[in-house]
Amino acid sequence: MLKEFIQLRRDRLTFAMMIGIPIIQMALFGFAINGDPKYLPTVIVAHEQGTYTRSLVRALENSDYFRVVASDVTDAQADRMLAQGQAQFALTIPAGFARALERGERPALLLEADATDPGATGPALGSVQQLAISALAHDLKGTLAHLQPDAPAFEWRIQKRYNPDGITQYNIVPGLMGVILTMTLIMMTGLGITREVERGTMENLLATPVRPLEVMVGKIAPYIIIGYVQVLVILLAARYVFDVPFAGSFMLLMLCVLVFIAANLTVGITMSSMARNQTQAMQMTFFFFLPSILLSGFMFPFRGMPDWAQWIGEVLPLTHFLRLIRGVMLKGNGLPDLWPEIWPLLLFMLAVMLVGLKRFRRTLD
Repeated sequence: MLKEFIQLRRDRLTFAMMIGIPIIQMALFGFAINGDPKYLPTVIVAHEQGTYTRSLVRALENSDYFRVVASDVTDAQADRMLAQGQAQFALTIPAGFARALERGERPALLLEADATDPGATGPALGSVQQLAISALAHDLKGTLAHLQPDAPAFEWRIQKRYNPDGITQYNIVPGLMGVILTMTLIMMTGLGITREVERGTMENLLATPVRPLEVMVGKIAPYIIIGYVQVLVILLAARYVFDVPFAGSFMLLMLCVLVFIAANLTVGITMSSMARNQTQAMQMTFFFFLPSILLSGFMFPFRGMPDWAQWIGEVLPLTHFLRLIRGVMLKGNGLPDLWPEIWPLLLFMLAVMLVGLKRFRRTLD
């Protein structure tokens, strides 16, 4: 027993994992995870301005489920913001709404939702029916009081875009691609350098005239092929087993996958250059994988997390890849729509590679 405690004291990484992982899990599940997201970004396409429009906007904001980020966008701008994920909802107020309302014609309002993640939009869409009764209660008084005796003065027309039936597999299966790539690629490459050291083959590498960058590329390149094999298997299963639609470009998806694979492999190589043995490399892999799967939006709605958790999530490659893969497969996004998620991956890959090269030089020394 004394020997084991002495070893734990010497192996600081293992001791930190034993203490740190429970603390991280309590913090994430206790404070960051929320299955009822609120203050979701909403844009207003108002073809007419007036008292009723302002009342509807205030009613949405007072419900706590909607946060109006723009109230004067066009139809094309609203479509682009929904496609890029900048907005979760788009409310369209048609021209002649006030006139039709005062005539008792019960005009319709169009509420479009980015339903790629049904769990993120479900509670908010469930709350709008009550808004139809209370939103204009302060305006329909006096001579207009007869417009809402029992039924609402207007009706909602809800359009769930990209996933109209709210099928969970459409959200989960594409996300699984990112989760599997993150877990397997980082784990395999994370053992790369440490395995060389433990087996004694690092001396053979040191005797060759290769440079640190060349060694890193040599370690990374085979796993790019392995990553693509995994992607093809998942895509075939998504198409022929789970009937997940594919609305975008296959070649564009492969380009996004390449960037994501490279980002993960640089993380694995950097970890392997920092770890002293394969056990530490595995521990560091788990330490990176746990926040990735919890804070990326794969298991829980991303916008339901507090700001500090979203800031951490924005640093993780999996967060951006989930938006890329769902954007290509479900929304049919093109390169201009995907670029806001691609450049953070490139920046992350560059930063991690610089750290890995610096650490790897020390390893060679």
